[in-house]
Amino acid sequence: MDVGESLDYAAVGLLEQVARYGIAFVFGNVLLEQLGLPIPALPTLIVAGALAARGDLSAPLALLVAVAASLIADLLWFALGRRQGYRVLRVLCRVSLSPDSCVNQTEQFFTRYGLASLLFAKFVPGFSTVAPPLAGASAASVAAFLAWDAGGALLWAGSGFAAGAIFHRAVDDVLDVLASFGSGALVFVGVGLVLFVLWKWAQRRRFYRMLRMARISPQEVSDAIARGESPVILDVRSPQARLADPRRIPGARALELAGLEAGLADLPRDREIVLYCT
Repeated sequence: MDVGESLDYAAVGLLEQVARYGIAFVFGNVLLEQLGLPIPALPTLIVAGALAARGDLSAPLALLVAVAASLIADLLWFALGRRQGYRVLRVLCRVSLSPDSCVNQTEQFFTRYGLASLLFAKFVPGFSTVAPPLAGASAASVAAFLAWDAGGALLWAGSGFAAGAIFHRAVDDVLDVLASFGSGALVFVGVGLVLFVLWKWAQRRRFYRMLRMARISPQEVSDAIARGESPVILDVRSPQARLADPRRIPGARALELAGLEAGLADLPRDREIVLYCT
């Protein structure tokens, strides 16, 4: 067997492996992404749709497996949210690659649309993992959560499969190119994933450096009050967060982020202004 024949054999073998283990790979990829790992599952769903279009994969089974994997992960987060409340959100956003938008965006969506937001949660970056524990923290019923979440998972996974099926010829071309690299394709994908994570990590570090510049600890606030400095304390948590945890720092004023600019205009300029949120 010469070198050319070896490459052809490797290419065919790679495609055969993708087709053979496609169902398990779809399940694992979707489960890991929905658990919070930075491993995008949509490309896998598109490839699975392309393989299904040419008869190498069972589309109904793959779609069922993708929805099941999503529900398993989401039910786990839902249960944790119901048990731990907003503490789960704090943990999630602490490890998130986009901590600056983690809580704020998800609460805005959930407050506005309620459980119906689960229909499009998986299409919104940062919302997919945080929405289930947020639903649990809001004391939503399990049946209602499952109904909306299953609909969202079906819509999300189905759109990936549909895109792969419609553009399966283009996807086939990409697979052929990757197959021509043999094991090098895995290295290429792995390097791309590592670069993506490093980029998001760099964004995260910049955000925390900016946050530390303007941060004040609870003890420092308490000391300022004890000294009679009377700082203006603003509770800028969302209505959903205040409903889940009605406790408030004594003397704090509730202020919606949507009206923050107008609210700040009426505040005194000769006193320290402290904002706190979830």
